[in-house]
Amino acid sequence: MTQKTAGIHHITAFVRDPQENVDFYAGVLGLRLVKQTINFDAPEVYHLYFGNQIGSPGTAITFFPWPESRLGEVGGGQVGTVTFAVPVGALSFWQDRLQRLGVPAVASRRFSESYLKFKDYDGLQLEIVERAEGAESEWSFGGVPANKAIKGFGGAQLLSMAPAKTMDLLGNVMGLTKVGEEDGWVRYQSYGDLGNIVDVNSEPVKLGRGGSGTIHHIAWRAADDEDHAKWRAHVLEHGFNPTPIVDRQYFNAVYFREAGGILFEIATDTPGFDNDEPAEALGEKLMLPEWFEPHRAEIEAGLLPFKVRVLEGDQS
Repeated sequence: MTQKTAGIHHITAFVRDPQENVDFYAGVLGLRLVKQTINFDAPEVYHLYFGNQIGSPGTAITFFPWPESRLGEVGGGQVGTVTFAVPVGALSFWQDRLQRLGVPAVASRRFSESYLKFKDYDGLQLEIVERAEGAESEWSFGGVPANKAIKGFGGAQLLSMAPAKTMDLLGNVMGLTKVGEEDGWVRYQSYGDLGNIVDVNSEPVKLGRGGSGTIHHIAWRAADDEDHAKWRAHVLEHGFNPTPIVDRQYFNAVYFREAGGILFEIATDTPGFDNDEPAEALGEKLMLPEWFEPHRAEIEAGLLPFKVRVLEGDQS
């Protein structure tokens, strides 16, 4: 069976405070909060999704804000850095913006591309790169106009404890192509135009520790339910142990842990975040799956309130 993913579907991380999380990803980065719901496996914790105007596959970064979360340590078995793509010519805008809003950023080079590297309020490692590929976002918020806005994922840096096995998985199971090697990183690329590039460490990295400021999992794209079922069988055939298919309301998911320790998910592009609320109202209220609706009052009482707001630095 031949399977090839278009690239990253979403990336999910642990953070602590929901208001700080919203202030950074909506306020600083200008992403749209496209869904506020709960962690279906731990309903006392929010699950917040940010992306382009509709949270298209390849644009959605998601969070479990848990105030009691321990501080994590970035290391092996994790996604180390999340890469966002912006339009060509927009990097100087982002350099000025991050400086003005008090977010320290440093310039770097990798595979002949220029990056801005910085961290969110929880220490999650992020970077921005210019890419011509991928549709521009139609969303603007605060001080971020649509023509400078983050398009979606450029990709990610994977930190593997067994990089040779991780690279074998990327090439021979996920269908990515090796396109370069430089300064301890090996680059793989999928056929999609967003979330299509991942860099893997060439030497093993010691085990990290999960907690706030670290990535929980990286999800890869499947076109639809039929393709998703093929992916599960494909992963199983290659000796991995995928979970049963799980209904996440906005996509279906299967999970497995690869040999380098990183938790992989395969998620369907459909049905999308407008599955239970209109596109123009995405993210405006807490959405619960039907099996949690009888417990709405109890769930809401246990969650810290927040609001999407324009930062003071963007108010004129």
